[in-house]
Amino acid sequence: MLELEEGELAVKVAREAIKRALRGERVKPEDFRFPEKFDERRGVFVTLHKNGELRGCIGFPYPVLPLKDALIKAALSAAFEDPRFPPVRAEEMERIRISVTILSEPERLNCRPEERPERIEIGKHGIIVRRGIFQGLLLPQVAVEYGWDPETFLAQTCLKAGLPPESWLDDETEVLIFTGEIFEEIEPEGRVVHVGL
Repeated sequence: MLELEEGELAVKVAREAIKRALRGERVKPEDFRFPEKFDERRGVFVTLHKNGELRGCIGFPYPVLPLKDALIKAALSAAFEDPRFPPVRAEEMERIRISVTILSEPERLNCRPEERPERIEIGKHGIIVRRGIFQGLLLPQVAVEYGWDPETFLAQTCLKAGLPPESWLDDETEVLIFTGEIFEEIEPEGRVVHVGL
């Protein structure tokens, strides 16, 4: 668990990393002062919204890097490498609101496929669906934003993975759940809040 000030730092670092990259500077974790918690390996996603619309979202679902490294890489990827959007331009930054979601380690649902919806708590869990070379992830806040029930959340995560929506009912499809702590700016470059779903 991160304290609010640590969440504020994560969001500020994400913004500063993007701004520095836009100036052509190389961005490294050593450029910032991080508390010890940021040395822990954690999954993290950085989401950018411009005028209320998604502008980029990239991250690391699994705890493969120290949080400080994953945070900077995710911020830069969300701004410049999300294939759904053109790279962010400097003049957009004053209209972009940033949120950072820190993930728990994903846990596999070990139950019969038809029991999976009962194990998913909307507003608490995000979902990862894996099958062969296909994988998709949706953050906990997505189900809340769209008003989905667990079955719809599972189906949408399957679609994100490039699978048919009912694939979550197959034994061959692996479903993992995780929780996320969300910290976001209430307005571009504004105060950072811890978001409860």
